[in-house]
Parts: sequence; structure tokens; C-alpha cells
Amino acid sequence: MKKFKIYNLILTFLLIITVGCEGFLDEESVTDITSDSYYNTEQGYEDLVKSCYAPLRDIILQYDLVIKGTDVVGSTWTQTTVGDNAPFDQYNINLNASTGAIQDFWDILYTQIGRTNTALSRAEDVTFTDSSLKIERIAEAKFLRALSYFYLVQTWGDVPMPLEEVETPDRNIERIPSADIYIQILKDLTEAEADLPATASDYGRATKGAAQFLLSRVYLTRGWNFDNTLGGSNDDFQKALDYADQVIAAYPLEDSYSTLFPTRTTDPLNQYSGSQEAKNSEVVFAIQYEDDILTSVNETTDEPGNHYHSIWPGNGELVGSNGRTSDYNRNLGQNVPQPSLYRLYDPQQDARYQHNFLNVIYALTPVANYEYSYTDPSATINFNVGDTVSYWTPWNQPATGDDKGIDEGGTKNYAVINLEQQISGDPASRLTAGAPSMWKFWEPNIQYGDGYGTFDFALFRSAEAYLLAAEAILKGASGGALGSADQYYNKLIDRAVGVGVDPMCALYPEDISSMELVSYRATPSSISIDLILDERARELMGEFNRWFDLKRTEKLIERVEKMNLWAANKGSLDEHHLLRPIPQSELDRSSTILDQNPGY
Repeated sequence: MKKFKIYNLILTFLLIITVGCEGFLDEESVTDITSDSYYNTEQGYEDLVKSCYAPLRDIILQYDLVIKGTDVVGSTWTQTTVGDNAPFDQYNINLNASTGAIQDFWDILYTQIGRTNTALSRAEDVTFTDSSLKIERIAEAKFLRALSYFYLVQTWGDVPMPLEEVETPDRNIERIPSADIYIQILKDLTEAEADLPATASDYGRATKGAAQFLLSRVYLTRGWNFDNTLGGSNDDFQKALDYADQVIAAYPLEDSYSTLFPTRTTDPLNQYSGSQEAKNSEVVFAIQYEDDILTSVNETTDEPGNHYHSIWPGNGELVGSNGRTSDYNRNLGQNVPQPSLYRLYDPQQDARYQHNFLNVIYALTPVANYEYSYTDPSATINFNVGDTVSYWTPWNQPATGDDKGIDEGGTKNYAVINLEQQISGDPASRLTAGAPSMWKFWEPNIQYGDGYGTFDFALFRSAEAYLLAAEAILKGASGGALGSADQYYNKLIDRAVGVGVDPMCALYPEDISSMELVSYRATPSSISIDLILDERARELMGEFNRWFDLKRTEKLIERVEKMNLWAANKGSLDEHHLLRPIPQSELDRSSTILDQNPGY
């Protein structure tokens, strides 16, 4: 066989030099498969619908627009660590039509819409062996199209709304009124909800419950009727509650918050408890990831897998570490919890605080005579494997006196970091680090650097449905299956701290000098939109919804200016920032005059 292969190589070479270069660059079709012939087959149509799910991975990477620059997450805490070009925190002139993230989000959403439109336009010509399966696939495409238009209209207001496959280029672009877009979103979702199964044929596909969840959120948003442009009414709140109740009934809460995300142990030498199944009773709809790089790649970035674990602060390379390894992994620090976020939790009683933040870093390798002092080379310390290197105190129990580290006159042989030290950015010694690592999205044993995870991203959880219902009741809905708004709200508090336990947070989360406390268990008289937003921050931290929540409830400006340190100090947030600018490239390629959003 080896001789035969060599002979063929020689023969091929001889043929090439015999014919020379004539016709060398001529193209020759090796297949007659086209989109017209393939998408009209059952297998081709299946592949087309599958491709409509892929952009979801890229959508959640646009966290600059959704997580950053809110009341609880920003780029930084100090004005010394980020330059003036921090548009999503400062809301300044650098947040404009040419901002890259603005363009990326727009393009990704319309990519998904283009694919769903193709699927819906081609459906009539496709014959399925099982006709009911075709109906499900059409419903999936409608659900995904509705989701994309919902993100678009919340972000930009009036936007173009193509509903058919684009077969020829068309630069004649028209912005459609937001109220009309909401009518189309609700039409798609209502039809999808009627045709989708309760349980998907393949886990990860849209289901009836996913459509019901999105219907609840869409009706709730339209009911608030941003700037009187959405066509909303009080009846929308009632529908939001009704759909939330259906989701709650079908997707029971997990017993423990920690089982929703990758788990860890308290063993300093083995933080990881092993891989965990991302699928559970509470997940209504999740973005799928898997080991196969060909099917799990993010199309915009060409990066495989889920890397939400890496976008938060962290401290994996302190003294006594094993360097850049999977032990504490890579943390890029792109989304920094504001002091207010920590202060919304009861650190001693709320299991979510205890799971989300890694408040201790341990030595993983021995270190002798480490010179920790910036000013005194004779001041040294030894670390054995398993010794504490850095400890972040709970916001309500700051270290004083002997409880501080030896680098600050205390007796602890490690760095002890209080909240005010994290904010100042002025370390007392080489031991001191910035913010604690975020564990929430941190998977076990991911390769350092360009290692990406396979844990699914839960876009919809039934826990949020409880808060959607509570908000709808506050806005006038009635007849909820669980009763009053505080009863829905307290279901999440019960899971986090225990039934009957009264958790305490900072009365003034924005003021780190204040230690006044207030309960965040709701009563009929204390339940409010702000209390619900506080609970959404605790429960749904980093889950791709915060900016939309603040805008919907008309609290974006008030809460960001009060609680985001960068925005409060150097920001210029005002009413026009409640819509993002239409991307400049979209304005440029339109043959018609496309109006920019006011203020940009």
C-alpha cells in the first residue's frame, strides 16, 4: 500500500508538469448542492433551524451593553485604573454610533433574524416525514426571531423589521415603530407557544415553557410602555403574571442555588468538586455548549465554548500559586462588582453570597522567606501548602486591629482586605490583591488562558419568573397563584437563607461608610420595585439582563448614578442613554436617510 501511494504521488506530479499551468486556476464544481436544493429537504431544513441557535452564544458575549455600566457592575472602582475611554460606565461621548460593541450586538441579532426569516420563508416547500416535527421547527424559528427583536427594540427602540428571507441586496432601510415590533414579537411568541412541545426532542431547543417565559417578560416590558412608545396597557401586566405562573408551575425551583452552577468544596487543596450537570428542573431555556469545537464555537469571535468564568475579577497568580494554571484560572476583570453589590447580601446567611465569591486564596506551593513589604526587605513570611495567602472580609465584618494582616500591623500572616481597600486600589503590600474571584460561572479545571468551558448558560430560569410575577402584581395584576407580590418574592429568599430567617443588607448600599442594616425579606408594606431590583441583583447577577431590567422599571439613571462609583464620579448619564445609538455602519449603508436616536 505504501509503494502504491508513492507511485500515485509521482504520477500526479508528472501529470502536472506535463500539462503545465494551463487551466490550473479554473474552478470546477465538485457538488451541485445549493441552498435552494438543500434547505428544501428535511435534513437541510433541520440544519437551517439548528444554525439559528448558534448566534445565541455570541449574543451573551455582548455583556458591555447589558452587564457593565449598571448599578451593580462596572469596569472598575477607581478613577485611576481605567482611562477616560470607558463608554459603558461613563455614558460619555465615547458611547456613540462608532462604538464597536454597539455594532457587534446589532449585527449578531440581525444575523439570527436573517436565519430565522430564511427558515420561515422556506418552510412551505419542505416536506417532513413527520409533519408535527416540521410544525415544531417553525415554532422554534418564531421563538428565536422574537427573542432577537426583543433585544433589538429594548436596546434601540424603532428598528428595521424584515420578516422574509433576503434574496437580493436591499439598501432601502426603514425603522419600524416600537409598538409595531412588539405586536410582531407577541404574534411570533403566541404562535410558537401553541406549537412548541412541553419537552423538546433535543435538550436545548425551545419549548412551550421558554415561549411562556419570554411572553411574560415581553408583556411586562410593554406594560411599562417606555416613553409611551410601546403600545402597552395595564392588561399587559395581567398577562405577564399569568404566563409567569405557568412557568413557575412547570419548572420547580432547585432546593439549593449552588446546584445551578459549577460547585466547589471548602478543601483548600482541591477547590473543585468535579463537573456538574447544567440541566436541572429550574432551567427553562439554556444556551448550549459542548466539547466539540466545530459545533460549540462562537461565530463572531471564533472562540470555542463558554468563557463567562473569565470575564470577572480574580487572583489566580498570587504568591504561593502554581502560576498560570487551572487551579484558580484566568480572570480578566472586565466586569467588576460595585461595592453596592456585595452590600446587598447578608454574607453570613445568604448562600448565594457564599457561593458566588471566593473570599480566600490558598498557597498551592510552599514559599520561604517571601519579602512582602514594599519598604522593608527584612520583613518576610513563609507559606506552606494550604496556608491562607489572601482573605477578603465580609463587608459587614471588616478587620480591625490584630485581625488585620501583618503588613498592616495586625497578627495575621496573610493579607486581609476590607471593602474600602478594594475600592482604593492602594495595596499595603505585595500580599494584597484586588477584588475576590467570582465563582458563579467558574468551571472546574479549565485550561488557563484560552481554555473555555462547556457549562450551559441558563438564559431563562424559573427563579426569575417569581420576580416577574411580583413586579406584575406591583403594577396592578391580580389573582396570582401564590398570592401577593411579597409571597412570590420571598420564595427566593427562603431558598437563599432558609424559611423564616431574616437576612440583613446595607440600608445604604452605595455608602460604604454606613453600617446601618435593613431586612430584605419582603412584607406586604415593604415590597417595592427597588426591593425587587435588589433581589434580581442578588439572584441573577451576571445573567445577561441587568441593563434591560433597569431601563424597563425606569430606574436606570437613578440607580446607576447612586451605586456605580465610576458613573457617579465621572459619568454623564441622562435620558437619551435609555436608547443606544444606531450603528454608524448601518447609517452609512442605507440608501435612505435613517434617523439617528436623539442625543447621538
